Amino acid sequence: DARESVKNQAIIQYGEEFSQKQLNLESDAWYRLILLAEAKKRNIKVIDKEVVGLVQSYPFFQRKGKFDNQTYSQMLEYVFRTPARIFEEQTRQNIIIAKLYNVVTKDINLNDEEIKEAYRKENEEISIYYIAGLASDFSKEINPTEQELKDYFTQNSLEFKMPLSFNMEYVTVDSEEKTKDIVSYLQKHKKEDFLKVAKDFGLTIQETGWFGQTDPIPHIGWSPDILNIISKAKIGEFLPPIKMDKNYSILRLKEKKEPYIPDFESIKDKIKERFIKDKSQNLAKDKIENCLKKLKQDYQANPKSVDFDRLAKEYGLKSDSTAPFKYGSYIEGIGASDEFWVATSGLNEGAFSEIISAPGGFYIIKLKSKIPVDEKKFESKKTEFAQKLLLLKKQE
Repeated sequence: DARESVKNQAIIQYGEEFSQKQLNLESDAWYRLILLAEAKKRNIKVIDKEVVGLVQSYPFFQRKGKFDNQTYSQMLEYVFRTPARIFEEQTRQNIIIAKLYNVVTKDINLNDEEIKEAYRKENEEISIYYIAGLASDFSKEINPTEQELKDYFTQNSLEFKMPLSFNMEYVTVDSEEKTKDIVSYLQKHKKEDFLKVAKDFGLTIQETGWFGQTDPIPHIGWSPDILNIISKAKIGEFLPPIKMDKNYSILRLKEKKEPYIPDFESIKDKIKERFIKDKSQNLAKDKIENCLKKLKQDYQANPKSVDFDRLAKEYGLKSDSTAPFKYGSYIEGIGASDEFWVATSGLNEGAFSEIISAPGGFYIIKLKSKIPVDEKKFESKKTEFAQKLLLLKKQE
C-alpha cells in the first residue's frame, strides 16, 4: 500500500515525466511507513475537509478552473489506476506527513554565520601541497614466503569466509510468448526433466558456475529480487523468469553451498594479494608517520625551513600539488575533496595537517593558494542561497 502511495505521489510530482525517472519506490515506501508511524505517535490528525480541499486543488482534476468529478474519476481510473476511496486515504496520509514535517522543522532557523560558512564551502577554491604515502608504491617491495602466507591465513581466516553460493542451470529465450509457454509447462509438470523440457522447446541448457549471494548472476546480470528468491529456493526449484535486454532467462537451482572457509591451497593467490595489500598499507603508514615527526621537528626549529619535497624524498614518499578545487569536488589522482578542503581551511599559512587517511593511502597537506568568495556576489545571492540552505537543513 505504501509503495502504491509513493508511486501516485511521484505521478503528481512529475506528471508525464514519471515514467522516465529512476525512482526507488520501495525505499520511499519504507520512509513513508516510518514517517506515518512517527506521526501516529505524535497523534497528528487530518479531518475530511482538509482531504477534500487538497484533492480539489489539484489542477489535473479541474476543468475550466474548477474541480470536475468526471475528470477526477477518469484520471483515477486511467492514470493513477486507484479507486477514489484509496486515493483519498493516500491524500490524508500525505497531509499527515506534511504536518509532521512542519512540526519537526518549525523552529529551525539559520544565522548569518551559518549562511556565510555554507556559501564559502560551496564557492571558495583552494589548492594544496601534499606528501603522500600510497600503499601501491610499496607493494612491489613485499614478497612473502609460503610460511608467512600460512600464518596470515591462520590469523585472518574469517576474512576469507565464502558466502552462501549457488550454481544455476538456465535457458535463454528470445520472446515473451515462448517464455510464458515454458513457464506454464513447468508449472504443470514440476517433476519433468529440465533437459527434456529444453530439448522439446529447441533450447540449450547452460550453467552459471558458482557465484555468491551478493554477486551478479554470471552471464545474466544483477537482479536483487531474484538473488533474494535464490537464497530461499530449494535445489531443483525453478525461479521466475528474468528479462535482461531483449532476452528472458529461466533458471533452476542446481547446487547450493552453505558459507564456508576454503582451504589454503585453493585461495593462495587471494591470500597473497590481501597480505601484500595489508603490509604495503602498514609500510606506507609507518613511513608517513616518521615523516610527520620530522616535519614537526623542523617546523619547531624554524617554520621557514620546512621542505615538503626534500622530506618526502628522504622517506621514499611522493610529493606534489593540486590545481584549485572546491568542497565536494574530485581531486585528480587523490579522490573526494571534502576532508582535504576542511583540513586546509583550518590551517595557518605555512602550517601543515596531521595525517589524512584516504582510500589510496595517507597524506600530509599544507595550503598552496586560496581563491576567496566574491563578497559582492555573496551579498547579491544571500537571500536566495539562504532559502535553499534552510530547506536542506529542514530536510536533514
